[in-house]
Amino acid sequence: MMKRIFFSLLAFAAVFSLGSCDAINNSGLLGYVDKWAYLVNETPQESSLNGDTFTYGTHTYTVSGFIDWSSTDYTDPTASVTFSNIPSGFTEFKAVYDQLLGKSAHGAAAMLPMAMEIYARKKSTGEKCLKYLCKDDNAATAIMRELDRKFPDEKYTEDNSYSYVQRYLPAALIQGAAYDNAYKPEEPYVILMGSTLNNKPQEMSYPPYGTTYYMYIHGPGWDTQTRGVDLFQPKNKEYFKVGNCPGCYAQCKPIFEGPWQGLK
Repeated sequence: MMKRIFFSLLAFAAVFSLGSCDAINNSGLLGYVDKWAYLVNETPQESSLNGDTFTYGTHTYTVSGFIDWSSTDYTDPTASVTFSNIPSGFTEFKAVYDQLLGKSAHGAAAMLPMAMEIYARKKSTGEKCLKYLCKDDNAATAIMRELDRKFPDEKYTEDNSYSYVQRYLPAALIQGAAYDNAYKPEEPYVILMGSTLNNKPQEMSYPPYGTTYYMYIHGPGWDTQTRGVDLFQPKNKEYFKVGNCPGCYAQCKPIFEGPWQGLK
């Protein structure tokens, strides 16, 4: 009996020592804890908006350009979001969306890899971010279902021997990151976006009412370096929401030589 209590206390201490990380898997057993989970922090910071730049603590986000919905030239990006760091948690993510990035289609699209990275660090926080960003819970669930297959689990290794488990997937959407440099992006981080070919905005004639916009993230991690994202703007609303985006979480090129060094 004493041995059972002792081992129970050891298990509790191990879980407690992991802090806010998602340490318990669906079977109730101690599971993988992401190497960058310590970066999740919900402490509010001072923030300010200056034109097209939002500052939250020491983190900055800048939105530039526009998407030309009438263009049929989808090869060159015309819009971008430049940022210094991945948002530290849902508190910062929501502030960035509300104050700046959610007000444009390309700003909202650029928040998708941010939410994916947060989900990898701590699932419960990433889930809140994805549900806030996406058109509805079904859209968020579709993304999370696939991320659960690609993000670290019992098969995760830093030498990338399991090519389907791709912890670096969010980085593949950031400029400068490539399979042959272990997906190390340029700094500050930049996400480039542009129009698609022959996909003009479509106004919905049935609920939920609004307009769907089609665009590309120019992601360097795939042979086809344009990843489709559907954005939805509810009728008479200012903000854009992410709808369908399977290309953004499709398997990218496995790292040629690692390990991956993570994102700030």
